[in-house]
Amino acid sequence: MTIEVGKIRNVGVVGHGGVGKTSLVEALLFSAGALTRLGKVDDGSTTTDFDPDEIKRKISINTSIAYCDWKGHRVNVVDTPGYGDFIADARAGLRVVEAAVVVVDAVAGVQVQTEKVWKFANDENLPRVVVVNRLDRERADFYRTLESLARRLKGRLVALQIPVGEEAGFRGAVDLVKMKAVTYAGGKPAEGEIPGDLSDRAKEYREKLVEAAAETDDELLSKYLEEGSLGEPEMLKALRAGIAQGKLVPVVCASAAKNMGSASLLDLIVEALPSPVDRGEVAGTELKTKQPGARAPEPKAPVTALVFKTLADPHIGKLSLFRVMGGTLRADSTLLNPSRGARERMGHVSWLMGKTQKNVEALGPGEIGVAQKLKETQTGDTLCDETQAFELPRIAFPEAAISFAIQPKTRGDEDKISNALARIAEEDPTVHYHFDPETKQLLVAGVGSLHVEMVVERMKRKYNVDVNLLPPRIPYKETVKGRAEGQGKYKKQTGGRGQYGDVWLRVEPLPRGSGFEFVDDIFGGAVPRNYIPSAEKGVRDCMKKGIIAGYPVVDLKVTLYDGSYHEVDSSDMAFQIAASLGLQKVFVDAHPILLEPIMNVEVTTPADHAGDVIGDLNSRRGRIVGMEPAGETAAVRAQAPMAEMLTYEPALRSMTGGRGGYSMEFSHYEEVPAFIADKVVKEAKAEKEKAEKR
Repeated sequence: MTIEVGKIRNVGVVGHGGVGKTSLVEALLFSAGALTRLGKVDDGSTTTDFDPDEIKRKISINTSIAYCDWKGHRVNVVDTPGYGDFIADARAGLRVVEAAVVVVDAVAGVQVQTEKVWKFANDENLPRVVVVNRLDRERADFYRTLESLARRLKGRLVALQIPVGEEAGFRGAVDLVKMKAVTYAGGKPAEGEIPGDLSDRAKEYREKLVEAAAETDDELLSKYLEEGSLGEPEMLKALRAGIAQGKLVPVVCASAAKNMGSASLLDLIVEALPSPVDRGEVAGTELKTKQPGARAPEPKAPVTALVFKTLADPHIGKLSLFRVMGGTLRADSTLLNPSRGARERMGHVSWLMGKTQKNVEALGPGEIGVAQKLKETQTGDTLCDETQAFELPRIAFPEAAISFAIQPKTRGDEDKISNALARIAEEDPTVHYHFDPETKQLLVAGVGSLHVEMVVERMKRKYNVDVNLLPPRIPYKETVKGRAEGQGKYKKQTGGRGQYGDVWLRVEPLPRGSGFEFVDDIFGGAVPRNYIPSAEKGVRDCMKKGIIAGYPVVDLKVTLYDGSYHEVDSSDMAFQIAASLGLQKVFVDAHPILLEPIMNVEVTTPADHAGDVIGDLNSRRGRIVGMEPAGETAAVRAQAPMAEMLTYEPALRSMTGGRGGYSMEFSHYEEVPAFIADKVVKEAKAEKEKAEKR
């Protein structure tokens, strides 16, 4: 039985790492009766953190799915990672839901990944709810967190509840719509009157809520301004509409570990957040006509599904998690994957509760499911009806930011390494690997150092491949600051036919981030038209290998403006070589420079160590962007070169007595100071000479 699409609620649970997202999901499932006992992250018993790496590290690494039924509605919950190295999964998870539940820590407030997932939700135009979690913790402060939300996130945030009790005394919340207190004893909620000491504050925040509801509708606002109040039915209707349309973002209270607040959150999800029907059609491309099209969330529409996560199970094989956007996807049906030009037999399709699958005959629009052993399909691919081929926009994943060289601990394991990496890269589109012929090293790139360490652990645990991780290779880039022109000529005479190619090239810089532009400025047939693509290929190949230090060349405009050829001896290869030689020569005359990756860094530190942290970041060529006190902690935001941040983790631990934490993400490229660039170039040349001798 497929589920009535108007009764489905798909929500993505997102937020910074360590704020209690998985515990909140567990509490929602337990409150709805989908679980008989409340699992805990600390003892590895939660439904959605089931991977051995997640249990070991006590953090979410993969997006996982669970579902429950509440008041006649199916609630599909997408639990996403919050640590920067795995945040790409949150972006993919938000592509397949109608709303986001943003979890914020009541002690730390808004943290760097909170802002990032908020932006992801904006990109997807998703309504959202903010849950202020861990209100039972020492130094937890709901009102300080509200200020942090208002200051750092864009949107009309409004408290729907305020807490009853604080820190260890937190015992429930005041519902500002009903103006009743819901308190918990032994995990059971009970509704009662608002405690006397909260009466004035409840009235103050109720007034703010009524005002926010009125502002969602011009007629209501006029009525509110004239009469000074709104009736509860009007207010409720306006609130629900405002939340569903994303005009309002309600803020609610919780302590997930103690299962306080989960039942009222479920009520809010089914009453105020949109169903797939409310969100309407999804846009894509009709492949027959190559024109924009759309798919409606209707059971009889052509089948269209988006694969948003791939998992490799050692026992079952490949698992593809997908969301049905339109139509009814049946078990044992055959669908087209237009991205790969492949037909896929679906076999069993199932609902997912963490790692447990429940086979079903069909999945209707709005449902989230899993299929086993799809041969060609990867994360981001569309599966659709063959007769009405349609492709959904792909999921945008972040670029890999850091590379490590890996080598086998046992000789002869090279093939096993490649196979293991291929399987892992299939699971995780942010993992990239390639063999560098210059350094004769196999490089693995990921979003951060923890991400790459996890890849290595997974290789050992799942595929029995043991490797050493060598220091990361900073992904420098090469470019020029000036303009220069010159000749590249390749002339080789052997016994028979010779080789002849001759080009004149002009190079000049492009704005940062522009990439590469090749301009054909040949007149009068100095270089025949059929050799111009060869010259461009020679330039591109040379740029890939790098010129001054073996790093890829970027932000460069190369103009081919003259040359000559030989009727017999000229060839595609000769012009490729000539263009490559020409670029190497001209590049050196155009004031070459190195660019280095600059990272956005956010450090959370005890306030009394903030000065040490700032001083240390300055010593790493960092620029302090801002500092925000949050009670006894402080958040220091900075930009610093990746090269200076590789040893940051132990340094921060030492500075803060283990109480500091940080997150880091790629921001942009900047020119490397000359004295450091000289050192990098010398080291690269020495490495190249060493590799050539081997």
